[in-house]
Amino acid sequence: MSDSPSTSSQQTHYWEARPEQSTILVVDDNLNNLQLMCDVLEKQGYQVAIAQTGEQALEIAPITNPDIILLDIMMPGIDGFETCERLQEHPQTQAIPILFMTALSDTVSQVKGLTLGAVDYITKPIKQAEVLARIEVHLALRKAQVELIQNEKMAALGQMVAGVAHEINNPV
Repeated sequence: MSDSPSTSSQQTHYWEARPEQSTILVVDDNLNNLQLMCDVLEKQGYQVAIAQTGEQALEIAPITNPDIILLDIMMPGIDGFETCERLQEHPQTQAIPILFMTALSDTVSQVKGLTLGAVDYITKPIKQAEVLARIEVHLALRKAQVELIQNEKMAALGQMVAGVAHEINNPV
């Protein structure tokens, strides 16, 4: 990671935009990458869960219910592509935004990752400010999506209650 937010206003901006206590699952087989991402994310106030393999990610994600998953592609065992695919198939994890963080920078890999359901693709070497900005954007999008679904549910419930009240007040 090379660049960091250069002013405190940028750091405040990250803090204000995300929901309180957002959890991020970082999946990478490289311990140095894991430690670096954990340090960066925890400094910004995120809760961090880690996995070193795709298999661990598949076990941890339903338990921790992270707000975002940062996923490496090249890992032993099942790779990031297959991990993403399996997370997308699982009802409990399919709505979690997945951001690939990988050294694979070719277009074919990027398109494959996005086609499998990832919402973003970040190439290594990682730039700290870029990662934090992308996380912020995807947290805001997820929050807006959840709020929209809640509003739609409440509107439907309101219409149903109005219909029942109408039927009670105007019997056939």
